[in-house]
Amino acid sequence: MKLGSPFRPRLLSALLISIFLGSAPATPAQERGELRIATSYKLMTLDPQYANLNENTSLLSHIYERLVYQDDNLELKPGLATSWRPLSDTQWAFKLRDKVRFHDGSAFDADDVVYTIERIRDFLKPPSGGFRSYVSGIKSVSAPDPLTVLIETDGAVPNLPLFFSSLFVMNRPSEGFETTEDLNAGHPPNGTGPYRFESWSSGESLRLARNDDYWGGKPAWFKVTFRVIENPAARVAALSTGEVDVADAIPARDVASLKERGARVASVGAARVNFVQFDVARDTLPGVTDKSDEPIANPFKNPLVRRALALATDRGILVDKILAGYGTAAAQVFPNGLPGTSAKLLPEAPNYDEAKMLLAKAGFPDGFNLVLAGPAGRYPGDAESLQAVAQSWARIGVNAQPAAAPFSVFNTKRAAGDYGVWYGGTSGEAVDIILHALLASPDPERGTGALNFGKYRNEAFDAMLARAESIAVGPERNAALAQATELVMADQPIIPLYHFHHIVGYGSRIGSYVLHPRGWTTAMQTLPAAE
Repeated sequence: MKLGSPFRPRLLSALLISIFLGSAPATPAQERGELRIATSYKLMTLDPQYANLNENTSLLSHIYERLVYQDDNLELKPGLATSWRPLSDTQWAFKLRDKVRFHDGSAFDADDVVYTIERIRDFLKPPSGGFRSYVSGIKSVSAPDPLTVLIETDGAVPNLPLFFSSLFVMNRPSEGFETTEDLNAGHPPNGTGPYRFESWSSGESLRLARNDDYWGGKPAWFKVTFRVIENPAARVAALSTGEVDVADAIPARDVASLKERGARVASVGAARVNFVQFDVARDTLPGVTDKSDEPIANPFKNPLVRRALALATDRGILVDKILAGYGTAAAQVFPNGLPGTSAKLLPEAPNYDEAKMLLAKAGFPDGFNLVLAGPAGRYPGDAESLQAVAQSWARIGVNAQPAAAPFSVFNTKRAAGDYGVWYGGTSGEAVDIILHALLASPDPERGTGALNFGKYRNEAFDAMLARAESIAVGPERNAALAQATELVMADQPIIPLYHFHHIVGYGSRIGSYVLHPRGWTTAMQTLPAAE
């Protein structure tokens, strides 16, 4: 079992720089026809600013670009912005890349950045997990010249460039703001990225064509087709038979058989966490009863119960058996060793005796019943993890009934309050981004708690996180984030389970596939095999 092993990013090569700052330029010998990718990501919208979900971020990154990019060490690199600097505690200047054009031929300039920020901040009404929190602290944005953007914030926002590494830049229309409905109804997406939009069938496919005028060099593939295959076994089968060239989110259990059939596999540790989350706000919860199936008061309001369930969770089974070693047991939101993590927080082996004592102390000596919800096919080992956690909790008298559903169904029901406790996952640009969204008290004005579906509130943690976020990027900020994480994890609002490894399989037409810890699946990461 990998308990608390440090995260060791690979050295960033020149190839990886070219891939994640845009697209790896193709040589004539490398150019190929159509690239076929089987993806677990079900693109839900063509609006690049509607929802902060990996399926949108990953697929729409072919069409749209950001001002700033993160390399595989999660360090910031120039994108559509070539440089940035603070002018004061509340003012920033961003210099933009010259001679960049949108797919319709119009020139990219500072007005497009102004439009992008104002659309997210003032116009969109996104679902939970939207991008508004990234720009909620921006007081004003202006364009003194076509290649300069000036931003004034309400207070100090030392992490502003990191926020922009999540925002796709859109082209300013002649008037008003484009609606999500218009973008989904047939208005062709118009970005600056390496591929142009051709067609989209929601839940089925996305077709792209090479942007020969791309500022970063001509992409390797003339056409790219993403086929949405949510079932992991079906993705593996499609790769094995040669129907597709690349398949993402390969289950660890299928790695050996894929290799036997001639496919190759790439993997990298994920900058993300999968966890159990509790509803700690409501007085009673759906699916939570005593042993006679009678409703009971919400047990998760008591931190002793949350701690007991954490102590009764066997992360070793999850990592070693379900993930077949392609993962690391978790005790916080990012793998140990990344900026902002705490060296003091290490995963614990299960202690069932202590867990039973805590349950009894909380008033549940015989345990209780619950429904443990989660998505099926969304994350590696998700449905199996539900079963394993339920088996662990049964050892302390908590009878958990696993309820796995397709992610779209699970997400809708979770938002509607149909669950009392659930398995989930999230990724982010940095530790503070995840803490801000997942564990900070929900506050629409501040943009905190977008993923805090359990409505957990901790004023001391909120204050510590706010202090950490006020510090410039560097060792002092990292130490403050680690301290805030230590405080909130002691209260156990979630049970961190594991940081899984992204696994991608690819066939003979592919020379190499470069993985990123954020888990994106793109044509830009895929280079053709030499003839």
